[in-house]
Amino acid sequence: MTLPFNGAITDYFENEAPDAVRDAIRAVPKGAILSDAYPYAERLNKGEYKDTLYALQLELAKLLADVKTQGKRIIVVFEGRDAAGKGGTIKRFMEPLNPRGATVVALTKPTEKERGQWYFQRYIRHLPSDGEIVLFDRSWYNRAVVERVMGFCSNEQYDEFMRQAPAFERMLVRDGITLIKFWFSVSRKEQIARFTIRRIDPVRQWKLSPMDLASLDRWDTYTDAKEAMFYYPDTPHAPWTVVRSNDKKRGRIEAMRFLLDQLPYDEKDESVVGTPDPHIVGPPHEIYEFGEATGREFPALEP
Repeated sequence: MTLPFNGAITDYFENEAPDAVRDAIRAVPKGAILSDAYPYAERLNKGEYKDTLYALQLELAKLLADVKTQGKRIIVVFEGRDAAGKGGTIKRFMEPLNPRGATVVALTKPTEKERGQWYFQRYIRHLPSDGEIVLFDRSWYNRAVVERVMGFCSNEQYDEFMRQAPAFERMLVRDGITLIKFWFSVSRKEQIARFTIRRIDPVRQWKLSPMDLASLDRWDTYTDAKEAMFYYPDTPHAPWTVVRSNDKKRGRIEAMRFLLDQLPYDEKDESVVGTPDPHIVGPPHEIYEFGEATGREFPALEP
């Protein structure tokens, strides 16, 4: 079975990517992580993962019950490179949650009408009301990364987004909304491996889009866009939290643990929530892939 892509994209997968993945896999023991910077040599044990996941999901159910009782509002933003594990993590977050109180927002490309609106307008329609949690599977930060890299916005639109995003998020927080922003980080080797699995697995082929494939040759450009995004809209009221997800299971567990650790709720079991692993989840200046974090500053935006 083949995907309906032609030319350079198909050639990449047929001739280059499989060899690169095989070489990467041969270089490490079975079950090891395809990364030059990952802090663990092996993936999380399946049994330990299932037990921990179940316990944390029970805490998520308690959190939602408290949110509904207290009328709280929570937004969780899931961003990251293609194939970084956002969708799988969101699925595990939602499994124990009542869909009447927790929803996932995954918007498609804007319509002609939406393109004529204020950029944030279509996201505002999906903000939580009292007693609700909203998970954004990609968010307004599409403009900072995907649109920037793929040329879907102008330089002026991009600069204006970077000016407005901190102010927009400050308004959300000042109005009482809790905003958690996750960036899921994955190494280049692991990303190629996951793309290749999607390419050859009929059950997963729907996950592989032309946009995903186009991103393969733009790794460094995505890195630049990500670092600029961390530089401008990473604020005290709405900081970014990076999750290393070369091991998807560890990434899911630590993202859940981080969220639960940040929020107070009734009947919270601190022994279950524990402390987020600082090697897996943390601020952008501490958690990054090999060769990604440059530490450079970006020019100030003109007012």
